[in-house]
Amino acid sequence: MPVPKPKAFLQELTRLGRDGEGPVQERVGQALAEIGCAVETMDYDPAGVVLREEFATGQTLQPGQRRAVVGRLKGSGGGRSLILFAHPDGEPQGDLSRWSIDPFAGVERNGRIVGFGVADDLSGVAAMVSSLALAKADGWRPAGDVIIASTPSKRHARGVAALLARMAPPDAALYLHPAESGMGMAEVKACTPGLLEFRIAFAGKAPETVEPGQTAFAHRAVSAATVQAVLLAALAELDAARGARIRHARIADFVGRATNLHVSHVRLGVEGKRNTIAVTGEIEGAVSMPPGERLADMQGEITATVEAVFARAPFDILPKPEIAFLAGVAGAEVPADHPLFRAADAAITAVVGKPAFVNPVHTASDIRVPILQAGIPCIGLGPLGGNLTQNGFADEWVDAADHERCVAVVADILKAWCG
Repeated sequence: MPVPKPKAFLQELTRLGRDGEGPVQERVGQALAEIGCAVETMDYDPAGVVLREEFATGQTLQPGQRRAVVGRLKGSGGGRSLILFAHPDGEPQGDLSRWSIDPFAGVERNGRIVGFGVADDLSGVAAMVSSLALAKADGWRPAGDVIIASTPSKRHARGVAALLARMAPPDAALYLHPAESGMGMAEVKACTPGLLEFRIAFAGKAPETVEPGQTAFAHRAVSAATVQAVLLAALAELDAARGARIRHARIADFVGRATNLHVSHVRLGVEGKRNTIAVTGEIEGAVSMPPGERLADMQGEITATVEAVFARAPFDILPKPEIAFLAGVAGAEVPADHPLFRAADAAITAVVGKPAFVNPVHTASDIRVPILQAGIPCIGLGPLGGNLTQNGFADEWVDAADHERCVAVVADILKAWCG
């Protein structure tokens, strides 16, 4: 079955997504074989993938075996190799009643292809296949190897990390994913902050009384609410100190500062028990880190901040807090003068009509994986998209014309990089 034109191929994958990523992966393999790639599948267990500067706890990992589809077009020799990767897996389908159309019909409406997972990341999967087909249709044959990898990524699926661990590292990587920022094809992800998610569980001290109502004894207790207030103040002080101390020009020039720590959720006491002293509490949050900052160092800063609170009276008599680091990834980047970025810039300028610019604040972007796990440069790009299901929206979409521009840009990058 020949590979359809770029827009039609994306619509086809969207329709196949009704039954999950399995049919999508099967069709991707067929298309890669049609182009002339040697195709293989790779089954792996995400929990068994060994990672550098990245982790996730058991609660955040989706269990079970996963499958990647890989196509390799062997080069004639003497050129640089490139791996293109994107993820075929999307969010859980859940309640689709808010969609205004059938989410798996692959409909084009007002210049947008609308469908479940189309912007996260079926467009990327379709674009990397279509770009290789376009380049070959022009008569191009690569000097360096081209690897096309449709690899699961959602919920720490770790597909491209598993693949890179089993192969000799290529010379560079290209991650294809629509631009969640709304900036479209001119955007290049060449810098991604790291992210560390944490939870602090703490306890107060109940008053010594058998009375069911404890408010009259509050002065004899240490309320978890008091502990919470001091912990929040200490975390805010840490955030302010880091904001003044940590420097990274790319990120700070874009968003105003290089790092942020914020509290996302708090729990305290027992709901409805207003006449009872709160004796348990939790704080959850996350911190962004610029490239170059190690996870262990950031964990140490949070741990030291929390322990200092409990080293002072009246909290020194309380149980030690439990600090859990739930998931973490380090940051990564590729400089603007790197040949890979220059190739992307030239292709974007030629096809889109304006130079590329770096979005440096897409935290924990998958561009980090080849950089951190295999030591090879990686940048990301993709067409204009919106209403991502992962952000709670319906009618997810990708701009149809921008998707076709993405295919043309990537075809030009293939030619420039692989020779």
